[in-house]
Amino acid sequence: MKVVIIGGVAGGATAAARIRRLDEQAEIVVFERSGFISYANCGLPYYIGGTIELEDELTLQTPESFWKRFRVKMNVHHEVTSIHPDSKTVTVKNLENGIVFTEKYDKLILSPGAKPIKPGFDGVDSNRIFTIRTVEDTLKIKKYTEEKHPKSAVVVGGGFIGIEMAENLRNLGIDVTLVEAAEQLMAPFDRDMVSFIHAEIRRNGIALMLSHFVEGFADTDCGIDVMLKDAPVLHTDMVVMAIGVAPETTLAQKAGLELGIKSSIVVNDKMETSVPDIYAVGDAVQIKNFVTDTDTLLSLAGPANKQGRIAADNICGGDSHYTGGQGSSIIKIFDMTAAATGINERTAKAMGIAVDKVILSPMSHAGYYPGGKLMTMKVLFEKDSYRILGAQIVGFDGVDKRIDVLATAVRAGMKAYELAELDLAYAPPYSSAKDPVNMAGYIIENIKNGVVKQWYYEEDEMLPRDGSVTLLDTRTQMEFSMGHAEGFINIPVDELRESIGKLDKGKPVYIICQSGLRSYIAGRILTGNGFDTYNFAGGYRFYDAVYNDKALNKKSTPCGMDN
Repeated sequence: MKVVIIGGVAGGATAAARIRRLDEQAEIVVFERSGFISYANCGLPYYIGGTIELEDELTLQTPESFWKRFRVKMNVHHEVTSIHPDSKTVTVKNLENGIVFTEKYDKLILSPGAKPIKPGFDGVDSNRIFTIRTVEDTLKIKKYTEEKHPKSAVVVGGGFIGIEMAENLRNLGIDVTLVEAAEQLMAPFDRDMVSFIHAEIRRNGIALMLSHFVEGFADTDCGIDVMLKDAPVLHTDMVVMAIGVAPETTLAQKAGLELGIKSSIVVNDKMETSVPDIYAVGDAVQIKNFVTDTDTLLSLAGPANKQGRIAADNICGGDSHYTGGQGSSIIKIFDMTAAATGINERTAKAMGIAVDKVILSPMSHAGYYPGGKLMTMKVLFEKDSYRILGAQIVGFDGVDKRIDVLATAVRAGMKAYELAELDLAYAPPYSSAKDPVNMAGYIIENIKNGVVKQWYYEEDEMLPRDGSVTLLDTRTQMEFSMGHAEGFINIPVDELRESIGKLDKGKPVYIICQSGLRSYIAGRILTGNGFDTYNFAGGYRFYDAVYNDKALNKKSTPCGMDN
């Protein structure tokens, strides 16, 4: 059996290695257009910023090492220009010497990945404008920063790559402005949760321009101008375009394969395309969202690796199936960590899913053990069924551990209230006896059992301030004096029982505290005394972060640049 693989990196290289492990006799040939067949794609921005010091550390395998271990023919700088399903051949061009030849296959795997989106703006071909997708892109940016010593940079796009590039350029001492057309960064996160991400970016000196559209570029004698819609021109030394990627499916389209969303390759759960003996994996394929069972695209290394393995299994006579992706992801933002899994609230509502949520601010480990850090967790679940839809966490220590537990719970089909039953490891340096994931489960269990009712940030503006409801802040007087929501009165929770006579039982009580715990306790006290109570999801810390972020976004301007 001869297997030809188009494209290396996560999907293609994984498939090649897996086929060899399953079939020692198979002939495996890989054609990779770039000069690298297996590299740390997600580490590229950190090489530019200097966290990864050596270029060699980006390369996971070379053609020589792959041949030595797996006896796989890895051909770099070879571009497949066409596929001929009828004759089971591909046409290949050697990019080093221009020679064109034909290669036969019994089975073919497409792993072409995705290409950076680069709109046809005026001036977009300037040599001061960069994209980052390959090692070659990375080396080009690295060389520019070392030779030209830019003092300022504009990064266009607020997704994973855009934020990572902004951070790493800032770490080089460059003044960075991050421009995003949407009203928030990081689309997998909800607008409220991303407030903490915005704050961390601003705290580290990056100018954040949200809801700003780039319209074109123009080289100048001393840099490049970035033209924005309804905003002043940005004068800068370099631009990084990171507005997303699109499936690289030119070959598939020419070969007559069925295409789906954004011209992605349609595959079944065995990674088979619409053409016999042709498989496809990675960023170029359309998959199923595990949570919603709808078609989607997912440009992440983990799914690409899994798909490469599944395609290899099936080529070698196995029966492996890809059950879909849920978009589990994580990002470092200076000292902060943000992670998500499943769908967000915005997506759930757009799909007509009856969604509910809990928001909490637990410590990363036991409060009495030094070094604990607060995190903010948002867990989404379907009303009535309590199916977990997704989760988002923003914090510092321990975020990765909790998102992985929640991602596993989603995959296992757990009910949201069953999170309370998870038996998770505990020692003071690592967690609390009630782990944050357990705490989310306890809150959801209370909602299910009618012990607590919640109110949310988006309801704040609709709450009447005319005295028809009671707005109660149960923090200490000092906390209250340092900032509070409009119209709230202050009765500390430990003084509440003695002050119940001051409150009208005929009015619903909307309660808030710093994190949600004291307001919950206050709610139980008042409910036990005949009041109708609602506890704020997230606490005043969450309320304040969202409120301040919205205010700052209205007056966002670039820093370190002339306007």
